[in-house]
Amino acid sequence: MKYLLVIFMILGTALNACKNNTPDRHLRQEHEHVEKDTSNFTRIQWLDSMKNFGTAKYGDKVNIEYTFKNIGDKPLYLLSVQPTCGCTIADYTKSAVMPGNQGYVKAIYDSHHGVPGSVRKSIIVTSNTKNDANFVLAFTGKVVK
Repeated sequence: MKYLLVIFMILGTALNACKNNTPDRHLRQEHEHVEKDTSNFTRIQWLDSMKNFGTAKYGDKVNIEYTFKNIGDKPLYLLSVQPTCGCTIADYTKSAVMPGNQGYVKAIYDSHHGVPGSVRKSIIVTSNTKNDANFVLAFTGKVVK
């Protein structure tokens, strides 16, 4: 019994050590530094910030993609990408977007979480930019039975 307890303690310590060294943790630490260092802020241009997905059947998952460009002279980082409801999940460019290059925010809207009818949802994007540091992306559409 003592041996099992020791084994569980060792495994717990090892798993915790692995969890604390994940790429996401490193990314969060890097973003915290970038977010506070205003001398490294840049400029962003959203190439499309409002989308209409048209009509979807109730239960469909709708893919929406937004594109942005770094129009400044420093690397651009998306620090946070937060959908405003649980019916939408988002993915985004997690690495630095160098000056002149483009990045993306991808959203998947699950129409099963809502009710049929008109839809208007948003995603709040925070970046290390002088302009539009907290930008709201939006999409609309219609869900039918």
